[in-house]
Amino acid sequence: MRNQGNQLMFNDMRFDAPNKHLGRRDWLFRAGMGLGGIALADLMARDSRAFGDDRAKDGSSESGLGIASRGVLNPTHHAPTAKRVIYLFMAGGPSQLETFDYKPLLNEKQGEPLPDSVRQGQRLTGMSGNQAILPLAGSIFKFAQHGQCGAWVSELLPHTAKYVDDMAIIRSMTTEAINHDPAITFLQTGNQISGRPSIGAWIQYGLGTDNENLPSFVVLITKGKVDQPLYSRLWGAGFLPARYQGVQFRSGKEPVLYLTNPSGIDATSRRQMLDRLQDLHQLQAETTRDPDLSARIAQYEMAYRMQSSVPEVTDMSSESEATLERYGTSVRTPGTFAANCLLARRLAERGVKFIQLYHQGWDHHGGVPGGMRTQCGETDQPTAALLQDLKDRGMFEDTLVIWGGEFGRTNYSQGKLTATDYGRDHHPRCFSMWMAGGGVRGGVTYGETCPFGYSVVDKPVHVRDFHATLLHTLGIDHERFTAKFQGLDARLTGVDPAHAIREILAKS
Repeated sequence: MRNQGNQLMFNDMRFDAPNKHLGRRDWLFRAGMGLGGIALADLMARDSRAFGDDRAKDGSSESGLGIASRGVLNPTHHAPTAKRVIYLFMAGGPSQLETFDYKPLLNEKQGEPLPDSVRQGQRLTGMSGNQAILPLAGSIFKFAQHGQCGAWVSELLPHTAKYVDDMAIIRSMTTEAINHDPAITFLQTGNQISGRPSIGAWIQYGLGTDNENLPSFVVLITKGKVDQPLYSRLWGAGFLPARYQGVQFRSGKEPVLYLTNPSGIDATSRRQMLDRLQDLHQLQAETTRDPDLSARIAQYEMAYRMQSSVPEVTDMSSESEATLERYGTSVRTPGTFAANCLLARRLAERGVKFIQLYHQGWDHHGGVPGGMRTQCGETDQPTAALLQDLKDRGMFEDTLVIWGGEFGRTNYSQGKLTATDYGRDHHPRCFSMWMAGGGVRGGVTYGETCPFGYSVVDKPVHVRDFHATLLHTLGIDHERFTAKFQGLDARLTGVDPAHAIREILAKS
């Protein structure tokens, strides 16, 4: 501030002296508003930098308004072993006892009550907690050892079983939530309470994008499945800028909603509209420095580019008959799990960093044998085909593939137990997942559950550990990867201890 005659100058802002034109109260009000504007502009600039809105170091930008294609981590904390992630999420909680966790003791003790010494007073859901007894239920399906590693896999997964030497099967996963919504939210965002950024949003925020014509984070959902609901917040950006949220691709003529031009609007008209809109946003951005303006025009530009890139990537006509046959007959039907697995490979080829596939229908409170036959029949062959397809194209080594759900199932039957039928309730204390490719050691079975398949007895892997491991393959140290939220350094892995599982990593 400096005095020039009867005028007071606050940098470039001018206020007439109070004894000439304004009362003292009016002058103080204007001065306060001016200083508040300076403070607001500074805070907005800080937010812009915190969320990666600065231009790339080489001066380039995605939209001309400062949206860089690089993420905030440049370079990464350590050398990554994975360039991209394909996450096959089995929504509903697939039974580990029918897939990867072989427990012959349950068959020997079929129908006997779950011993109190095994349960140890652990909570149950209201769906089975009021049963007179909790009868132990062995799997009706046979298990066999596969590969050089000798991993046990159910007969329901004959195609996946061929790739156990490429996988790290984690049989000691454990979570905190016993109901679907908080459990899925926890796996997808690192917090049971909604509103946090999803894994894909975190990764895009940190690493940016490798293809400016496609989203860096794409979501694919198997069509026609009725089970636990999937909310868009599961792939949302939370407190990160909205541009980091996942983009859902749908089956049908319009894979991305509202992408096509309205009737009577051609590409030239749309381009002219975007150019004039960018000019207006540029003028406003120079005044307000609002990062949302930059994000908004960047999204408009992305949508314009996607008008040509999305039809190309979703067009399967260029795929060979051999490739299509590998994925199974349902691959020819858009929106099936098989079609989405093939689309995931095509997206990965084009630089999409995080591809999330959701397949619902795994919530088998009753009819486990029939339900598991259906679900595994829909997913087993396409999953194996995806792994082989990545191998054939030289992408397996730097693509992390993940398979798993939000929790496991109980070792006792929910409802009536018969020789041919039974149900299984939610079970957060132990479940199975697997990882493959992207720097993960193959042929590894990690962790162990008790002979009853009820609790983890060796090498527990918490959801936070899973997240830390995923980030590690991408070159990210989960403890150093943060974003400001309500004055705190927020992380995907939260504030409780977490660690990457070095034993399943090829390079630790």
